[in-house]
Amino acid sequence: MALTQDRPRRKVTGSRYVDLKKKKFAQLGRHPTFTKMGDRKIKVLRSLGGNEKKILYSDKIVNVFDSKTKKYKKVEIKTVVENPANRHYVRRNILTKGTVVDTSLGKVKIISRPGQQSVLNGVLV
Repeated sequence: MALTQDRPRRKVTGSRYVDLKKKKFAQLGRHPTFTKMGDRKIKVLRSLGGNEKKILYSDKIVNVFDSKTKKYKKVEIKTVVENPANRHYVRRNILTKGTVVDTSLGKVKIISRPGQQSVLNGVLV
């Protein structure tokens, strides 16, 4: 069955809404991406209006911004240190926005949304 971004079938009181329309393609949802550590793997999807959305499934390099030197560096990820989205993501090495990863420069916080933007940008912590 398709995931949808539509309103629920039941009201707050528990009674059912009367369906006046069917599910539309524009209301489809998607399963979470769960971006992991590994070789770079991207999938391109067609979105509404013929636009493209790039989804990052795995990557091992993060673009780190150093606030002291005001420069970016590409650094390889060693491991995931903490993830505020879900504590179990640390064991599975899942990368989301806000994840703190360990690199050769030190701890880096990911500030991009890898499942939406297909890139890993980070800031030194």
